[in-house]
Amino acid sequence: MLTCKRDFFSIPEDEHYLNAAYMGPLSRASQEAAQRGVRRKAHPYTIEAKDFFEESDEARALFARLVNIADPQSVALIPAVSYGVGIAAGNLGARAGQCIVLVDEEFPSNVYPWRALARERGLHIRTVSAPVAVPDRGQEWSQAVVDAIDPNTACVAVPQVHWADGTVFDLERIARRCREVSAMLVVDGTQSVGAFPFDVERIRPDVLVVAGYKWLLGPYSLGLLYLGPRVLAEGRPLEETWLGRVGAEDFAGLVRYRDEYQQGAARFDVGERSNFLLMPVLVSALRQTLEWGVEEIQGYCRTLSGPLVEEARRLGFSAEHEAWRSPHLFGLRLPAGLDPARLQQALAERAVHVSRRGSALRIAPHVYNDKRDMAALREALQAAVAG
Repeated sequence: MLTCKRDFFSIPEDEHYLNAAYMGPLSRASQEAAQRGVRRKAHPYTIEAKDFFEESDEARALFARLVNIADPQSVALIPAVSYGVGIAAGNLGARAGQCIVLVDEEFPSNVYPWRALARERGLHIRTVSAPVAVPDRGQEWSQAVVDAIDPNTACVAVPQVHWADGTVFDLERIARRCREVSAMLVVDGTQSVGAFPFDVERIRPDVLVVAGYKWLLGPYSLGLLYLGPRVLAEGRPLEETWLGRVGAEDFAGLVRYRDEYQQGAARFDVGERSNFLLMPVLVSALRQTLEWGVEEIQGYCRTLSGPLVEEARRLGFSAEHEAWRSPHLFGLRLPAGLDPARLQQALAERAVHVSRRGSALRIAPHVYNDKRDMAALREALQAAVAG
């Protein structure tokens, strides 16, 4: 059983940071890795040709272990979710009149690229709304997504865990339906991967995109992209980078231009992917997450979130059923009559850091949180309700 890892971080004891869904903090080890990266860049004569490749490949291999990818070379390094979704959109073979299925109130990075593609190609966006105030809301929402997929569907773009309230989607059912109609499946794992199990071999998405700065506890502006055979076989990258070409390791021969790409997903990497400041931080964060174990992280978060949700319900808040609510990220909807401003004040007075997203108070604990953090949150909720 995993225990609290607050000592691995530099969060003050009197700050109750329950907001990893906003931005995960860097561990002390990752802070040290960042400092090493700064020192390395301060002495560029120490950076060798191999350093443009080896650390990047280590990040691919670590991420592959994290989400059970058979071949690490199917992982690309990207700067943002929108970049990864842009790659997926650019390689979607869709004809005019087909549809793209999205879920309501999805994060914009998994919406705007599809809207742009729909305008360019004459496609339709089919947005699946969430059921309103029903038990097992996540189950019904997943079923609604499955029902929205038909032979005219070109792509389904969904999260594993909804960013606003932590609703868990039944990706296995959605994936099976996508395969039945040959629709591309694009999954945004940013709010789940690292704290919630994801198995690429089991789900078999065509694309999995993950930003590094949330539950992976990595740096901002560096993430990871898994590409399945559908895209990897003949897909085109967004950029034509020198690092993505055969022979890029031979710096002396770079002017002997090659049209052939590197094997695997390296051709989809963002330009300057060998970020000498950020890459060491990402590698450090991935190593630490693997050492703790995603199942163990999830279990630890469940021990914190379960009792809190029960207390919140007694106070009049509502939450998704446990089977469809992620332990590490969940939404509490306010009871009738509770002034959101009063709640914000109660939280601020106790240095409790959470977010409001849509109609939900979004709470996102991680391994650096403990019962004291949850008690501070509980007291804030009680104070707000009491007025």
